[in-house]
Amino acid sequence: MKAIRRFSVRPVLPEPLRPLSELARNLRWSWHTETRELFRAVDPEGWAAAGGDPVRLLGSASASRLAELARDDDFLRRLGTVAEGLDDYLVGPRWYQAADPDLPAAVAYFSPEFGITAALPQYSGGLGILAGDHLKAASDLGVPLIGVGLLYRHGYFRQSLSRDGWQQEQYPVLDPNELPLSLLREADAKPAQIALDLPGGRSLRAYVWLVRVGRVPLLLLDSDVEENDPRARDVTDRLYGGGSEHRLLQEMLLGIGGVRAVRTYCRLTGHPAPEVFHTNEGHAGFLGLERIRELGDEGLDFDAALEAVRAGTVFTTHTPVPAGIDRFDRELVARHFGEGGELPGVEVGRILQLGMETYPGGEPNLFNMAVMGLRLAQRANGVSTLHGKVSREMFAGLWPGFDPEEVPITSVTNGVHAPTWVAPEVFRLGARQIGSDRAEDALAAGISARWDAVADIPAGEIWELRRTLRGQLVEEVRERLYTSWRQRGAGAAELTWIDGVLDPDVLTVGFARRVPSYKRLTLMLRDRDRLMRLLLDPERPLQIVVAGKAHPADDSGKRLVQELVKFSDDPRVRHRVVFLPDYGMGMAQKLYPGCDVWLNNPLRPLEACGTSGMKAALNGALNLSVLDGWWDEWYEPDFGWAIPTADGAATSEERRDDLEAIALYRLLEERVAPRFYDCGQHSGLPDRWIEMVRGTLVSLGPKVLAGRMVREYVERLYAPAARAHRALGPVAAGELADWKERVRAAWPRVAVDHVETGKGVSGSAELGSTLSLRVRVALDRLSPDDVEVQAVAGRVDAEDRITDAVAVPLKPAGGSDTEGRWLYEGPLALNRTGPFGYTVRILPAHRLLASGAELGLVAVPSEGAAGEAAGVLMR
Repeated sequence: MKAIRRFSVRPVLPEPLRPLSELARNLRWSWHTETRELFRAVDPEGWAAAGGDPVRLLGSASASRLAELARDDDFLRRLGTVAEGLDDYLVGPRWYQAADPDLPAAVAYFSPEFGITAALPQYSGGLGILAGDHLKAASDLGVPLIGVGLLYRHGYFRQSLSRDGWQQEQYPVLDPNELPLSLLREADAKPAQIALDLPGGRSLRAYVWLVRVGRVPLLLLDSDVEENDPRARDVTDRLYGGGSEHRLLQEMLLGIGGVRAVRTYCRLTGHPAPEVFHTNEGHAGFLGLERIRELGDEGLDFDAALEAVRAGTVFTTHTPVPAGIDRFDRELVARHFGEGGELPGVEVGRILQLGMETYPGGEPNLFNMAVMGLRLAQRANGVSTLHGKVSREMFAGLWPGFDPEEVPITSVTNGVHAPTWVAPEVFRLGARQIGSDRAEDALAAGISARWDAVADIPAGEIWELRRTLRGQLVEEVRERLYTSWRQRGAGAAELTWIDGVLDPDVLTVGFARRVPSYKRLTLMLRDRDRLMRLLLDPERPLQIVVAGKAHPADDSGKRLVQELVKFSDDPRVRHRVVFLPDYGMGMAQKLYPGCDVWLNNPLRPLEACGTSGMKAALNGALNLSVLDGWWDEWYEPDFGWAIPTADGAATSEERRDDLEAIALYRLLEERVAPRFYDCGQHSGLPDRWIEMVRGTLVSLGPKVLAGRMVREYVERLYAPAARAHRALGPVAAGELADWKERVRAAWPRVAVDHVETGKGVSGSAELGSTLSLRVRVALDRLSPDDVEVQAVAGRVDAEDRITDAVAVPLKPAGGSDTEGRWLYEGPLALNRTGPFGYTVRILPAHRLLASGAELGLVAVPSEGAAGEAAGVLMR
């Protein structure tokens, strides 16, 4: 029979054990080894059965066992020590408290998914894991972050395989009462609610669930509220599920409802109100509209409110291709706003203008969430140096007249939270070398200079550690593979071969990630005979562990999974290559440490960052990757290998894959396997491999940390955004909005009238000489205080395009002439040899602009405006 109602019955903890409840409810346990070991001691078998989830463990613990622990003095001493450690962690000063006192009082961080722990399955892939690592690192550093997301009652899907290897999805129902979270409640103990207005007089209500991630509160909005109609209740049913309207409502709830949830949380707890709002990808972009509405209620008009909101907003894009961005039909968006919908005080036309693709190559009837995110944020970034470049090119249409390198999108390369991803065995080895506290600081905060201490660890200890981790992976793989085959319908009697799957002494390659086509899950299968020879080599064999999920609607991705599964089912190689279904955090924490090589072969440059290789590197694995994402900027041959790319425009897709697969096989055969198996005559160890492991830890360790990443966000984006937010009070915001309107109105008549040098130049000049530039400009009703006139100089290519440009400000010389034109002058140093050129341009200038390109306005000389020396050739 099926129950008509479900609820959780929890045991009452004896008074001496009450601190266990607080420890279980703060997700610091997910990265704090001592806390996890304490819970394991409660009931080792129950801990394993609960999947390492303290809430489930305590929910199933017997009253007799709890009574026994309440009388166990040794356990109570351990409990007291761990509880005191959590208290100190939550209130003690950390990096942020010792930094600049003008840093923001609080930062709100919005993301559609968060990967904190497998016990809270609210993530699908890298974006969510990155968001979870961001919160954890912020907690370790003491950054006053408030996370905001949605609570999906079905989470993301669980993956299994059919007998023929086809991906199947299941959506288990998650009971919030069995998860490590609690309802945010009003002073009268009633659950706090936020509400959105929907067309047709409907409403969308949501509870706010509070997750404690160390020092950081994470607010998750849940639409499964009795007052909602069935459609509204299902808004937060699944992560990335449903059609366009369903996704739109999710993103309205995340952005608009999220701001309201933050306001409610701050009201109820006294937490400082955020000065900076960080939008992690475009899904939460509507948060800016809600903040505009708030300021409108305080008396600001739309333009002034827009300036105030932009000043304190940071937008991070993770998408290297336009197809990866959420876009909605303009009529759908319009129907959900204005009178009869949300934000009735905000004109629908102004809302639409923020997201419409009104630039060359755009779709004018589509509302683009990333475009809105960029227009509502004064500061934006990609997630690796290469991705920043790709993003500037992709969104260049929003800043017409500017070269892509001047588009105001910077980059902060992602990082990973080492305490979450580093195996305990790796941590203990480091702690023996430099001490536990220093090792913890080096991993969590990323501010220790002691990474070079790895050089002092004996080679034998490093090699033994790697073998131990590999052996643990072998056991994990066999258990998961057995479970998978049983789910596929196999009987126990036909699975005895699984006991011989993988070998703890064989070079192990890992590949695990989502399965869109650009990540090329099956590139390794281009030449199956050659791959088989690698796997079965009698002297230098290879074994491969693969995992990954295709999106439920992506049949092409599912076909790639099936292709890989069928290959791994072949009796000739199934002991050497394995596909593990249901890739998630629990699997990943075993997979990364156990692999010797981490493989990544996306289509360059479609990998925004890719952090799985970082997690592997922190455990001593070596990266074998296409030069994309983070590997493009940090690769060195001392600690890894680069797969050559064949990305020329004339190369077909099939030819490119063939060439890159050949390069991959060659590297494995000629470089990777020999380095792993060739041992020194005296040591009997693969000394060169061990040195590469050292190089990985010493060189990459400090770089790939989420602590380094969050410090960069604080110093380069949050702090400037907070200063801009404070500078734009109501009066200043109104003045800036009026100034922009005046500049835009005058700009069609702003022009560079004439450019000349102080003396004639014949087409060549000597290095070190100086040109004296004189430029006449028309500014219409603007004054020199409203603009900056620049000479832009650098090397030129065959088509006279300036590269490696440097901008040199010119100064006004006196007042305007009788025709209202202004004369600007300045020196231009000829400091580079070779083909050299310059031009002149006019940009809007205001002390509150983040960059000269912010308005997307620029005036350059017409062909007739250049004088006798528009360019110079130096030899």
